[in-house]
Amino acid sequence: MGEARRPDRVAEAIREEVATFLAEGAKDPRIRAFVTVTAVDVTRDLRHATVFVSLMGDEADKKKTVEGLASVATHLRSKLGKSLRLRSAPEIHFRADESVARASRIESLLAQIRDEREQHEPMTTDDAPDTSGASED
Repeated sequence: MGEARRPDRVAEAIREEVATFLAEGAKDPRIRAFVTVTAVDVTRDLRHATVFVSLMGDEADKKKTVEGLASVATHLRSKLGKSLRLRSAPEIHFRADESVARASRIESLLAQIRDEREQHEPMTTDDAPDTSGASED
């Protein structure tokens, strides 16, 4: 049972280490976009780790940042092997996590639909102003 949870523990440790590494300033000048490590997925045999990152910036900066991250992956792998004391450090693969952008897009579309619905809804008799002149007491 403990063995089945080990990849999850290793993935969380990798996420923390990679986030710290990026926050302290990775030395590759291509890493220009604001990078947030959102998740890490590790294979059961701990040989491969996919690091999901959310990138903020324009498309050119994002593209360069992905190239820079791929470039530092080997250095990061050796750093992880030492800091996590793993017999064999996993091969690191970076992947852009589009879920944050997708969620933002969905939220803006829903807001737009709500606004359009409010503008086009006919007034019901409950919403209409009282023009009878009689007041309720």
